[in-house]
Amino acid sequence: MVDWGYFNSYKALEDTIKSFKKTYQTAHSFFTLLTSTSLFLAISGVFKLYLSFILYEAEPHWNLLLTTFFLIFSVYGINKLTDLKEDEINNPERVGYIKKFPKIFKCSIIISFALAIILSAVTGIWAVLVVMFPVCSGVLYSVQISPKYPRLKDITGVKNLIIAITWANGTTFLPYLTIDHVNFIKVFLIYYFFFMKSLINTILFDLRDIDGDRTNGIKTLPVKLGFEKSKVLLLFLNSTFIPWLLIGYYFRYFSRVFLVLAFSILNGYWYILRFSNKRRKIGKDIDLIVDGEWLYTTPLALMGI
Repeated sequence: MVDWGYFNSYKALEDTIKSFKKTYQTAHSFFTLLTSTSLFLAISGVFKLYLSFILYEAEPHWNLLLTTFFLIFSVYGINKLTDLKEDEINNPERVGYIKKFPKIFKCSIIISFALAIILSAVTGIWAVLVVMFPVCSGVLYSVQISPKYPRLKDITGVKNLIIAITWANGTTFLPYLTIDHVNFIKVFLIYYFFFMKSLINTILFDLRDIDGDRTNGIKTLPVKLGFEKSKVLLLFLNSTFIPWLLIGYYFRYFSRVFLVLAFSILNGYWYILRFSNKRRKIGKDIDLIVDGEWLYTTPLALMGI
């Protein structure tokens, strides 16, 4: 006699597994779209700027948050267009998305940049100049001005410094422009935090792209140092946050979010160790964990944890 109850239970389980797989594939495709077009990075950048407002104990300006979104999307969009050759090895899915809709992608970059300029102008000319800096550095970084000179991206370590400075400038100075007076030491500490975080993160992404960079002759720090020495460097850089945090605590600048900042430092140790392991294949989880750090750090800061 057929046990229809067992049969129906098995079929229900099979349908559940199929539904889960379909949901996972849809979520995976959506996340790939977000990371391939820089939308995810732009959203994360907005949370990053919001955290800067929190560190300043200032009211967030929505025009500057939107400026940051459009600016990141446009600047990193330009970089994705210039890096198609390397990304065919490092990130073929990204190349697939860009080549599938090249005109739409290029138009969205132009429109985003124009919106970034307009929205920053609401705050003032200095905000516009801050916005222009990553565009100028992005062009110098990505484009070879003359055959006689290499792209800044091709000079070992320079690319990482430019990216870190660019992120730190926007994240630190856009909120600063909305405040009447801030102590110089506090501004420096905020700048250092975002500069060092960005420097660590960009070196980690070079670890992910190490195979494509080697193939194309791009001499990044990980290509030069290898995995083990890169890991030591990254752990050292992250350790500089310990005296940084103590100085901030001494001056009572970030007492409301002290635990969140301590968590951010510990989180940095964790993902450095995770992604500097040459036996581990680095996938999209690096985008979610490293680029997306601000998506969970900033809400914690908002709650005053």
